[in-house]
Amino acid sequence: MLIRYKKTFEKIAMGLLSFMPNEKDLKKLQQTMKVYESERHKQLFLWKEEEDIIGLVGVSFTEDTMELLHVSVNPSHRQQGIGKAMINALQDMFPEKVMTSVEETEAFLHRCQFNETVKGSD
Repeated sequence: MLIRYKKTFEKIAMGLLSFMPNEKDLKKLQQTMKVYESERHKQLFLWKEEEDIIGLVGVSFTEDTMELLHVSVNPSHRQQGIGKAMINALQDMFPEKVMTSVEETEAFLHRCQFNETVKGSD
């Protein structure tokens, strides 16, 4: 189940974000969290199964699009379709938005077979 990020999940979210290649540095990770907490058009969502939070997606919204900025799944839960399930849940939550990607998330979206709606950013 996809849930909106809350400050009480900060450590879990930071842990999941740290699996992203560009988020390894602690200062960079803290800056990224601050952006999600302060910029209204950027939001984090967490994937919860039973009592565990095992995935995260971060998006930036415009009027027509939602740009996938981050996607991460706990390594012990990978290769189970959780990333794709998170993307499907996002599209169900915001059916009027076109899913786009940044360079870091483009290959993931293509593997999820979202080629018809995926556009890389400049």
